[in-house]
Amino acid sequence: MCFLRRPGAPASWIWWRMLRQVLRRGLQSFCHRLGLCVSRHPVFFLTVPAVLTITFGLSALNRFQPEGDLERLVAPSHSLAKIERSLASSLFPLDQSKSQLYSDLHTPGRYGRVILLSPPGDNILLQAEGILQTHRAVLEMKDGRNSFIGHQLGGVVEVPNSKDQRVKSARAVQITYYLQTYGSATQDLIGEKWENEFCKLVRKLQEERQDLQLYSLASFSLWRDFHKTSVLARSKVLVSLVLILTTATLSSSMKDCLRGKPFLGLLGVLTVCISIVTAAGIFFITDGKYNSTLLGIPFFAMGHGTKGVFELLSGWRRTKENLPFKDRVADAYSDVMVTYTMTSSLYFITFGMGASPFTNIEAVKVFCQNMCVSILLNYFYIFSFFGSCLVFAGQLEQNRYHSIFCCKIPSAEYLDRKPVWFQTVMSDGHQQTSHHETNPYQHHFIQHFLREHYNEWITNIYVKPFVVILYLIYASFSFMGCLQISDGANIISLLASDSPSVSYAMVQQKYFSNYSPVIGFYVYEPLEYWNSSVQQDLRRLCSGFTAVSWVEQYYQFLKVSNISANNKSDFISVLQSSFLKKPEFQHFRNDIIFSKAGDENSIIASRLYLVARTSRDKQKEVIEVLEKLRPLSLSKSIRFIVFNPSFVFMDHYSLSVTVPVLIAGFGVLLVLILTFFLVIHPLGNFWLILSVTSIELGVLGLMTLWNIEMDCIAILCLIYTLNFAIDHCAPLLYTFVLATEHTRTQCIKSSLQEHGTAILQNVTSFLIGLVPLLFVPSNLTFTLFKCLLLMGGCTLLHCFVILPVFLTFFPPSKKHHKKKKRAKRKEREEIECIEIQENPDHVTTV
Repeated sequence: MCFLRRPGAPASWIWWRMLRQVLRRGLQSFCHRLGLCVSRHPVFFLTVPAVLTITFGLSALNRFQPEGDLERLVAPSHSLAKIERSLASSLFPLDQSKSQLYSDLHTPGRYGRVILLSPPGDNILLQAEGILQTHRAVLEMKDGRNSFIGHQLGGVVEVPNSKDQRVKSARAVQITYYLQTYGSATQDLIGEKWENEFCKLVRKLQEERQDLQLYSLASFSLWRDFHKTSVLARSKVLVSLVLILTTATLSSSMKDCLRGKPFLGLLGVLTVCISIVTAAGIFFITDGKYNSTLLGIPFFAMGHGTKGVFELLSGWRRTKENLPFKDRVADAYSDVMVTYTMTSSLYFITFGMGASPFTNIEAVKVFCQNMCVSILLNYFYIFSFFGSCLVFAGQLEQNRYHSIFCCKIPSAEYLDRKPVWFQTVMSDGHQQTSHHETNPYQHHFIQHFLREHYNEWITNIYVKPFVVILYLIYASFSFMGCLQISDGANIISLLASDSPSVSYAMVQQKYFSNYSPVIGFYVYEPLEYWNSSVQQDLRRLCSGFTAVSWVEQYYQFLKVSNISANNKSDFISVLQSSFLKKPEFQHFRNDIIFSKAGDENSIIASRLYLVARTSRDKQKEVIEVLEKLRPLSLSKSIRFIVFNPSFVFMDHYSLSVTVPVLIAGFGVLLVLILTFFLVIHPLGNFWLILSVTSIELGVLGLMTLWNIEMDCIAILCLIYTLNFAIDHCAPLLYTFVLATEHTRTQCIKSSLQEHGTAILQNVTSFLIGLVPLLFVPSNLTFTLFKCLLLMGGCTLLHCFVILPVFLTFFPPSKKHHKKKKRAKRKEREEIECIEIQENPDHVTTV
């Protein structure tokens, strides 16, 4: 290998180019030897993956176990709200708050909740008998329990000009039944049984009563409806598999019965399937628990695995037909497996970053861990199992066996004596021609369409301005969407859409969204409540809220009773001996913690209840309230914490879900920059970075415009988009920068002809496989479908429209290739002239 220095080129440039050539040729040589090894021992590489799949697949069936803790799965792992809950639980344990409305404010516990909704135009307050009948039916349920009740009104209409805000009518009423389990396993089982009976009872009452609509919710409802998605999606996933198998089989077929590879397309998809089954077995053997977010792994792994399958098929078509089939397999490996190895490595790096301790959402971390295992097994199964299938198919082709029926293809003379239908089925399409074609695989219908029609159309000078305008529109909408991103802290976005939990949440959002959840305000240090400045600070902190406060009630009591309590002893003495002994104020005893040192009593902690007025977007406003109150606990003299069970899911959720994408994107960027001067060509990496960034931002912006929130499923799809874009753009770009044609237009035509078939086959089969997800009634699968559809569409747009146009008038330049070819042609002409002068009798035909 000889490297000639161009005039004016620095020595360092020559060394970098030599290093790139050595690395690329070294990787190609390794993949060539790997292909030879597989082609010489196909039975071994076919058997080992099959044994692994059987072993781990059976283990997966025996060890299958669903995840039971939904909070651990979707709430941020490292959350300040969890620390606040622990502190609130230690100050005010559950057993200190018997028979109170918000006794388990710091933990959801076991509960049953029902909303009674009157028909449009009716007043729920006039249907007291129906409400009491429902209430009595709940209290008469068996299976021992201890419950207490809280009432809330929804859709309230107040009396006009009423000073005390009297209620004129209401549309709905909400009743909550809290169960006291005290952490006992036996009582927890009883509570779970009671909740099941409660939901059955509400459904029965709904059937019996026509004048009221009943919506129920229990503590296990979210978990049940979250896992319901997996049950609903089972048959649809199988339909997706059938569609992908059919598409892969048809797209791998040709009229040529010798060179068509329909069974290889089918076996390629099955190869990916058995690698997924093996990965699932490894996951369950390591005590992993299944959850509905893992439903996306088959689609993610299929998108990457079938890309390798179709690229190997394209690599086989590019090999010389007169070579032995083992050498053809090795050549296909050296041509394809270098790029496939690089993209698989980037998959592993990005999902490995997502599985790192920096990821704060357990569902994302578990998903990324499984994807890492799936990608490794996918790579192993492609070059081993599918490689062995390619060897056997190549052997059949070399021996002239039919690609479907596996019978010997008859001679042309024999076919001439047979009917037309027999000639169509059994003819290889080329043996009757007068000359042997250099590349008979060009008759594949996708490759023929790209070569004869599409390449000429997309590189037409009149089409390019419209493509530039199209990209500007695409970039504008993407940028507009990126400015409107909303986080997906709402757990409802992960549930089955027709589940009772979603119905309950919609009714509650419609009729009970005027006020926030009850927020516990915990003062965890001794405070001089008798001091007027402290009283002012408390009032200032509670301003803007509707407060249920023992402090405010006590101040009113002192004022009405004309009692002076300006010092500690009088304040606490009146509080204990008079205020808390009155029946209407006895429930405040559980909100104050006293400490006695000698003969002196002190208040060491207390709690208040705050409710904020909100609009329809209650969740967003509650997050804003939380973000405003927490800094005040550090800046004010009063040390307090605020908590509600829903804060565990809201706390820094937006930061938690964006960190995995940022880490994965940083990992991809770092790898591409580190290999900028090492792999193939620096401009190839530069264009790859631009393309991946454009696709990622486009998917992100269009997701927002399609009303997709940034929940854990959307985040996983964004991580996958990084890799999917690299998987499809990298071969196209690297072939373009290495092409040696005279012009950029010819280079991009060559790249599309070489890789366009595999890209179109893979993306088409991937998108067709997504269609059944539309028919799964689940918010999770809707999000998955929308994100993956946008990802596939944006990738196709860049590979077949944007890049083929933009690369024709942006670097890298192809002038030096043109000069080299001219120099070689001139040198060849000089050699021919010398030969003619030396041999005057030689006759040359031009």
